[in-house]
Amino acid sequence: MYWIIALAVLLLVALSYYAGTLLWRVRQQEEAKKEEQTKKLNYITDSICHIAKAMKAEQCEPSEGVLRIWVLLEHYNKEQAEPKNYNEFYNGYFSLYSEIKEMPTHDARKKFSKKDILKLDLQRMEAEQKYAEQIQLDTNQLLLEFTLSK
Repeated sequence: MYWIIALAVLLLVALSYYAGTLLWRVRQQEEAKKEEQTKKLNYITDSICHIAKAMKAEQCEPSEGVLRIWVLLEHYNKEQAEPKNYNEFYNGYFSLYSEIKEMPTHDARKKFSKKDILKLDLQRMEAEQKYAEQIQLDTNQLLLEFTLSK
């Protein structure tokens, strides 16, 4: 009779140990996931700041900066507990992005004739000029927001 009680206690201790080990692993995985998310958000934040600073220093064309930053903002927003409506916060960025997002880049551009590429470039430059003032304001606001969030 005592051996059954001893076996039950031993089994209970073994199962408790196993459950504790599993809980510890889950905590480790959650911590690693949080750390990875923090690294990702820091990388996105740094990238946004670098591109915005380059835009402000006129080392980067507004359209290129807006394309890159807008994609980063979308990724950043997905990681947030309460996503923001960046369309309203950065209206100039959103407007320019909406106009140029379908324009071909890199290898896709090479498939077009020089005449078509010139036409696309003119459309892009007109859009840049149209939203230039708002983009400058958005860039300043973006730098404030993402410099403070570090």
